[in-house]
Amino acid sequence: MLRIIAGELGGRRLRTPAGRLTRPTADRVREALFNILGPPPEGAAVLDLYAGSGALGIESLSRGAAHATFVEQDAQVCRTIATNLRELGLAERATVLGRPVRPALGQLAARAPAAPFQWIFADPPYANSGTSGELPWLLDLIGRSALLAPDGLLIVERATRDADAFASALAATPGLALHDRRRYGDTALLFLTATAHGEAS
Repeated sequence: MLRIIAGELGGRRLRTPAGRLTRPTADRVREALFNILGPPPEGAAVLDLYAGSGALGIESLSRGAAHATFVEQDAQVCRTIATNLRELGLAERATVLGRPVRPALGQLAARAPAAPFQWIFADPPYANSGTSGELPWLLDLIGRSALLAPDGLLIVERATRDADAFASALAATPGLALHDRRRYGDTALLFLTATAHGEAS
């Protein structure tokens, strides 16, 4: 089982989806990530895409985020997220969308100008991360929408071997710019910021 690193629920354990090919972010990578991010701003909303166990969104809530939205298409995995939220007393501060990321983002983008996200976590399956996979349209949609707050961060987790290609492809994505990148063994974290809406990064 995973554990919450810090915050009001630090040390509590999280259930992980049984028998599912999820790839939870390792504790040490999560700890490093949140050390970089620091505490969320007051009233912050976060978005956890391809949520799996929901560890990133739940860690954000533990550290003070006001609300977290989890997007996960696997029904059994959604039930695990819901169980984690209920057992931790977080259900009233969370929304779980049990559908694929593309239609979920379309739904969220419609309300984003009134409620953008401070942090967006995106960890698509590595097998679907190439130029014909999830990331190109995901970045394009986020870059062209108001989903990411002007001072917010989009955090993308990739295999270290793919990080350079990802950073190069990002140059063609309007509305986003690479702010920072970190490597932790086989895992790379890329931190993206919103540029002026509609401008190329």
